[in-house]
Amino acid sequence: MLSEKRNNIEQYHLEENHPEKLQLELYSLDEYLMDSDGCAAKPHMHSFYQIIWFTEGYGKHFVDFKEYDFHQDTVFFVSKGQIHYFDNSICDGYILHFSESFLADENEVSVFLKYTIFNSFESDPCFVLKEEQLESLKQIFSQIRTELNLEDEFAHKDYLKHLLNLFLISIQRIGERRTNKKLSVNNPYHISFVRFRQLLETGYRTIHSVNGYAGLMNVSAKTLTNYTKSVSFQTPLEIINDRLILEAKRLLTHSGLTVNEVGFDLGFEDPSYFVKFFKRHVGMSPGEFRSAVS
Repeated sequence: MLSEKRNNIEQYHLEENHPEKLQLELYSLDEYLMDSDGCAAKPHMHSFYQIIWFTEGYGKHFVDFKEYDFHQDTVFFVSKGQIHYFDNSICDGYILHFSESFLADENEVSVFLKYTIFNSFESDPCFVLKEEQLESLKQIFSQIRTELNLEDEFAHKDYLKHLLNLFLISIQRIGERRTNKKLSVNNPYHISFVRFRQLLETGYRTIHSVNGYAGLMNVSAKTLTNYTKSVSFQTPLEIINDRLILEAKRLLTHSGLTVNEVGFDLGFEDPSYFVKFFKRHVGMSPGEFRSAVS
């Protein structure tokens, strides 16, 4: 795993110089934290996805400027680009890294998993497991560990992808999240909400209006509002604004861009409007926020 420094935030990559290599890694969490030499306790980000399953211990995990308590059998799903770090708690479990190629938008189910478990920025990034669910999920991780040593076998990457999808589907079925209702791939409102989230994740830098996303979905703004409020109890505009603010905070924290450049990067042509927009939602100016987190 390679790293690069972006302002005061370390960014990590999987096999960046060898894209032909398998980009999936599974570690013991205890060994991983010891080998990281304290880096996991400092704010950092990844260009890949991460699953962190705490099987023992308790403490705090900080994700995108929010603090989350964890305890035994809490599972965190960290999307690429999210800033996170641990406190200095003693814990054990599993940590799984994988690239975008293992979570491609191939069908309705894969899109659903990608934008409900990961990239669900209005929800907590963690699920809590019950004791009766643990054995089946641990078996999947055990199979992943075994398969990682069988790189010459037929359909090696496809089999690992199948195991990862099986784990994510199981989490979606049985995991408990503290925020938002559980979504169903059989519910038309839920499917439309996930489609909106998918479009937002690719378009938030250029499309800031509800009408823009409603048009892409071939529905009215009122219908889109019904979709989002039925699931997240937020309007589409609130979700759009929250995503813009989150990305602004990330850029102000980890990039060397000026405040004006951050605004331009997020599609604000008028720098003063970006400053007003940020201050209205955060309660301080972008410059004040940058100073507070530096």
